[in-house]
Amino acid sequence: MSTQDSEERPALDGEYDPDEVEPTWQQRWLDEETYAYREEAEDPNTIYSIDTPPPTVSGSLHMGHLYGSTLQDFAARYHRMADGDVFFPFGYDDNGIASERLTERELGINHGDYERHEFQELCREVCREYEADFTEEMQSLAVSIDWNHTYKTIAPDVQRLSQLSFIDLYEQGREYRERAPAIWCPDCETAISQVETEDAERDAHFNDITFDLVDGPRESVTISTTRPELLPACVAMFVHPDDERTDDLPGATARVPLFGHEVPVYEDERVDMEKGTGVVMCCTFGDQTDIEWYQAHDLPLRVAIDESGTLTEEAGEYAGMSTHEAREAIVEDLDAADHLESREAISHDVQVHERCETDIEFRVTDQWYVKVLDKTDEYLEAGREMDWYPKKMFTRYEHWVEGLEWDWCISRQRDSGIPFPVWYCEACDEPVVAEKADLPVDPLSDEPTVDACPACGHDEFVAEEDVFDTWATSSLTPLINAGWDYDEETGEYAFEHPELYQFDLRPQGHDIISFWLFHTVVKCYEHTGEVPFDAVMINGHVLDENREKMSKSKGNVVEPQAVLEEYPVDATRYWAAGTAVGDDFPFKENDLVTGEKLLQKLWNASKLVDTLAGDSPTEPAELAPMDEWLLASLDELTREVTDHFEAYEFAKARDRLRSFFWHTFCDDYLEIAKQSDADSTAYALRTAHERFLRLFAPFLPHITEEIYRTMYDGGSVHRADWPAPAGYEADREAGETALEVIAALRGYKTDNGLALNAPLGEVAVYGDVDGFEEAIAGAMHVEELVRLDEAPALSTEIVGVDLDYATVGPEYGSKVGDIDAAIEAGEFAVSNGKLHVADEVLDPELFELEEERTYAGEGDFVETDNAVVIVR
Repeated sequence: MSTQDSEERPALDGEYDPDEVEPTWQQRWLDEETYAYREEAEDPNTIYSIDTPPPTVSGSLHMGHLYGSTLQDFAARYHRMADGDVFFPFGYDDNGIASERLTERELGINHGDYERHEFQELCREVCREYEADFTEEMQSLAVSIDWNHTYKTIAPDVQRLSQLSFIDLYEQGREYRERAPAIWCPDCETAISQVETEDAERDAHFNDITFDLVDGPRESVTISTTRPELLPACVAMFVHPDDERTDDLPGATARVPLFGHEVPVYEDERVDMEKGTGVVMCCTFGDQTDIEWYQAHDLPLRVAIDESGTLTEEAGEYAGMSTHEAREAIVEDLDAADHLESREAISHDVQVHERCETDIEFRVTDQWYVKVLDKTDEYLEAGREMDWYPKKMFTRYEHWVEGLEWDWCISRQRDSGIPFPVWYCEACDEPVVAEKADLPVDPLSDEPTVDACPACGHDEFVAEEDVFDTWATSSLTPLINAGWDYDEETGEYAFEHPELYQFDLRPQGHDIISFWLFHTVVKCYEHTGEVPFDAVMINGHVLDENREKMSKSKGNVVEPQAVLEEYPVDATRYWAAGTAVGDDFPFKENDLVTGEKLLQKLWNASKLVDTLAGDSPTEPAELAPMDEWLLASLDELTREVTDHFEAYEFAKARDRLRSFFWHTFCDDYLEIAKQSDADSTAYALRTAHERFLRLFAPFLPHITEEIYRTMYDGGSVHRADWPAPAGYEADREAGETALEVIAALRGYKTDNGLALNAPLGEVAVYGDVDGFEEAIAGAMHVEELVRLDEAPALSTEIVGVDLDYATVGPEYGSKVGDIDAAIEAGEFAVSNGKLHVADEVLDPELFELEEERTYAGEGDFVETDNAVVIVR
């Protein structure tokens, strides 16, 4: 074929060096603002907006960040090429408990030793260092973020928006403050919400404890409990109204052992008759049922455990002990006082704070709540309005909403966070909310907006000291990114960038569906009346090679930096595309190795194309059959890959693209192109190659940019249009069969020690290769190619038998030697699927036949899926 050398541009020389290429392009993309959101589109439908998850500033990025961020980037890069413009921001979640813990750990301090503003500033300083590291790491992964659009969840503009959210919901009647039992973490010393709890397995004991009856039909009753340290908080006992075993107890009074106070016995249908003796104690508080009884029966409050998990004066001599210390001491004293009937070791699940894994308690405190329980049906319907990738993940959202037991507690008793814009009247406790125009405010340093209480006229106020739950702010990321604010002139809420909302995609992990996704749906639905996203893409977790969750305590964590020191970034991106979205998967290096090999294959193929084809070959009036077949097949490939990207099926897109490029283009077509003298081959080569670069670009951004900028004069491949089918048509089945024949003849030459350019005298082909005879003959140097109308007479011979010795041995014992000898001698037969050998009959599951196809005619034969080839 003809070539056209270019003296105006450098050629692709030498080996591909990712260590040089990758950081060069990463910096150039930043300098040129390649991925900046251009805000030029008049039609919002040409903008693809992503609401990216802001990583918690609590430590270094891990493989989960690398994986999740790369999946987001596949979507961003594809849609930037397909839709025209992409809004792809980056946030830092730097307020809340996680950042406090990081600061305390880094500086070796305790937040309680500092004034609030002093500790907050320390948190900001530590977080700024980690944020800089996050930025550098994300840029080194080639995630195509627009670094002109970043935000911090503690920044003043975000504080304003978060406080606006509070005020809007308060004015709508969707928030309330209540003194009631709340979920409490003794380690973090703050209230937490239901979503922040998880089950953890704990070793414990069932303790059967006797209570003396002060007046009643019997001397005593027995209860079973795993928490004897709650005895000082016991306020009542309950039995089921239908339990015949205990129908004499309602109205009686029992004395709490060791502590001596008396409690009444009530009946209630919430008692589980299947457990224990049918008598249960109610303490304030051991669980959700205790809370329900406390509220339903107007029980007294006995606070035996304080905010740090330490027993109070209510516990008498056990005051000052931790709950675990008191548990053992009380059991020992119960036993000594003959109130411990039995003790049985068990293992059971308890609720813990997911962040620190501390057993939770329940404490009566003043907290702010967002109403959610009254609208669960609406929030379920809102979830159904979004497209879920994969669809199965909607079930997790559904189960979470259906299982809600609490309204959303949004107040935290911490130092680092966004303050509530609220003061309270010192006399009547009436809340006074800040004016929208004054936001952000800090009630600890700012004065209230009124001189006197609107309810009672008192002129002294108390500042709210609590801060927002971090999820109360991070749930607002779509509104943060779209610039939601209150317009003082119109008196309405509006967006600075309305073209972004609703966002096209929310990408996130499945572990925070109940945290981030649900709360974002709640907030945005209440503020805008719409669901915030068109689609949700849920990724799984990266596990270790044994499919266990990575954990520093287990020593099985794979650090991203270690991977990137050994493999190119593009290879790690190839690895990240290897699993269906939503699935957890083990970290294995084989995909990294395969990805690295693909980079070399793409580089070498590109050099060959550069050699074989001129810079800008024109499309001839007529294409050679194999060239036309390639372009038609490439059209179909483009349709398939595009459909996979649209459905967030990155693994299918990657695998289909790699397979066609590696096997069909490189292994088969390039070999044909080397021998072709058709004018259309140069055009087909260049067209296909340039198409491959654009299709690979979302997966392999560095190498495709390096090749594209070198070989094609069109700027960045990442700003090029996504390829569309060009309308080529060909007999694709016949072309595929022709490629099978070429591959078979290539294998024949290799097996027989022939050079690939060695001539073959006559080759007969049975199979549909209509129109591709010349391509076969030219590629494989066939002097005469003959088409066969009928299939050659092939037969199948049994050449051996493989026994399943694990089963045959125990069943046939000493006969196995005779069976082997008979098979070796060929003295066996197969009838009705069974093996007859050495006077025995073996069932099909005990053996496997080795079969070989043979040809009795002249010449050697090779068989493919769709053809038979005879070489004479």
